Amino acid sequence: MDTQALQTFITLAEYRNFTKAADALFIAQSTVTNRIAELEREIGKQLFDRNKRKVTLSREGEAFLFYARRILELQSAGIQEVNSLKKYTDTFRLGTTNTIYECYLFPVIREYMEANPGHAVKITIGHSNDLLQGIQDNLLDVAYSYLPFYHAGFACEVFATDDLALVTGCGNKAYEHGITKEELLHSNYLYCNFALQDVGMFVRELFPPHYQFGFEIDNSTKLIPYLIAFDGISFVPQSLAAPYIGEKKLRRIELVDFEAPKINCYRVARK
Repeated sequence: MDTQALQTFITLAEYRNFTKAADALFIAQSTVTNRIAELEREIGKQLFDRNKRKVTLSREGEAFLFYARRILELQSAGIQEVNSLKKYTDTFRLGTTNTIYECYLFPVIREYMEANPGHAVKITIGHSNDLLQGIQDNLLDVAYSYLPFYHAGFACEVFATDDLALVTGCGNKAYEHGITKEELLHSNYLYCNFALQDVGMFVRELFPPHYQFGFEIDNSTKLIPYLIAFDGISFVPQSLAAPYIGEKKLRRIELVDFEAPKINCYRVARK
């Protein structure tokens, strides 16, 4: 399968416009059209629904997009692996969520690099689900994830356990004596989409189904400035909040009539 055609397919899926996709790839629009047509012939399915106003992925195109990206990722990883053999004796490929990296991993990685100076180190920051997919595809040697992965051929262990802390900026004088579940519903809650199974469900179930938050973000480390600036409140891992609490930029709010679960961080590797 032609990787140029796959890249063209992914770019067109992103821009939903033949002219914009051609400009992004620095090729003629006719080349985009021909590559997509050839790919559709090879697969035997129409990947895009086209009309005069827009281009959208077909049902088959939506399904194929995931695999197209994985094929190109595997190709890139293979090329890097082969080329690294010329300079390094081995390559260590580590994947981690941003929060686990910020809270725990720098000293671990530094220790590894000091003990293995002839090894190349490649760090991938991503979401737990993507990291677990990467280790299944052999793109990673170890993944630090908020989700466990119990499958044959893989070892999964708890790497660290953290508290889930409700915090706000120190300038916010509300809830200095704690907060109830009912008060939480009427607070300025800044929602972070934790992909953490039980923890994610815990936060979601504190609010009514289909509740619309005024602010949402999918990275807890990027949430902190908003908590400080807008007197919002939110749950974050205690280890992430601790430096800001020490600097008196954040403070922890005590829970009056409910408790928060612990957060487990997992280390996943091939056996």
